Amino acid sequence: MADRAPSKGAGAGPRHGEPRPAARAKFRPAPESLGALDRVIHERARLGIVSALAVNEVLTFNELKGLLGLTDGNLSVHARKLEEARYVACRKSFENRVPRSEYRLTPEGRRALERHLEHLAAVIRWAKS
Repeated sequence: MADRAPSKGAGAGPRHGEPRPAARAKFRPAPESLGALDRVIHERARLGIVSALAVNEVLTFNELKGLLGLTDGNLSVHARKLEEARYVACRKSFENRVPRSEYRLTPEGRRALERHLEHLAAVIRWAKS
């Protein structure tokens, strides 16, 4: 066996001629709001739906679909999830025998979106600091 220098224990520092590790920055924990993100709203398509409805009093299914670039099935699934959470209300009717679905953001949905945006803003401030 070749002669070897005895190995140093973990954390003993670099050997002669080895670069020193960079100093570790002070650990900063994430804000509590990171864990408070609303999982119903946080998904991209659902966040798009509630955001669009926050700035438009009413949008039809086809308007939402075109605005967000979603398929019929994708929009249906996400809109249903938001309805189940009572964040969005849907009114179905017929216009010239063609089904028409109109969506509105509920007061509960608006409050949930505002809380979610506040949480995201806190996370962004933390990440930028």
